[in-house]
Amino acid sequence: MSPTTAAPRSLDYFFSSVSPWTFLGHGPVMAVAARHGVTVRFHPVSLGPVFAETGGLPLPKRAPPRQRYRILELQRWREKRGVALNVHPAHWPFDGTLADQTIIAAMEAGHAPGDLMGRIFSGVWERQENLGLPEVIAACADAVGLPGAELVAAADTEKIAAIYLENRAKALAADVFGAPSYVLDGEVFWGQDRIDLLDEALTSGRAPYRPDVA
Repeated sequence: MSPTTAAPRSLDYFFSSVSPWTFLGHGPVMAVAARHGVTVRFHPVSLGPVFAETGGLPLPKRAPPRQRYRILELQRWREKRGVALNVHPAHWPFDGTLADQTIIAAMEAGHAPGDLMGRIFSGVWERQENLGLPEVIAACADAVGLPGAELVAAADTEKIAAIYLENRAKALAADVFGAPSYVLDGEVFWGQDRIDLLDEALTSGRAPYRPDVA
């Protein structure tokens, strides 16, 4: 009798194109997933409504010490990750809806979205491109070998908008309150600074931790 082969594990990856932390963690978390043979389910999500539902505040409404500390952390993590992140990019903040929905459109068309995500994120934080413009998003898709104009057109449809809205509901149901969040077997790892903990959980194969432990 042959030994039983364990089913591949899956990871739910909740993110936003406007999040610098998503950019910082994208390459590392994809590398962890690949190393462990994990199936990644991608969920672009609008952060504003998630913050509102979970007690978070948009950046301009946070206390000045928190805003200043965020800039310190971005500088620390760009050095640690070895990326040329601009802490004050030229075209940020912007409405990330179309960028996020273009990623959904790519998935709905059968394309793996990882490279497109990386190109969009670097477009904001490294290249300082205006990802609020449809033509810039299309160029990002073209750069990774995807049909940019076609995907941007598909992104602006009721079908894709409905999926984007459904992702918000999935995030809230999973106790996600910020981006990026990686959910493994119901256990939330919030933030790109938790990727090492995610890696350790996958390596050990331990049971997921739960918040209702007495």
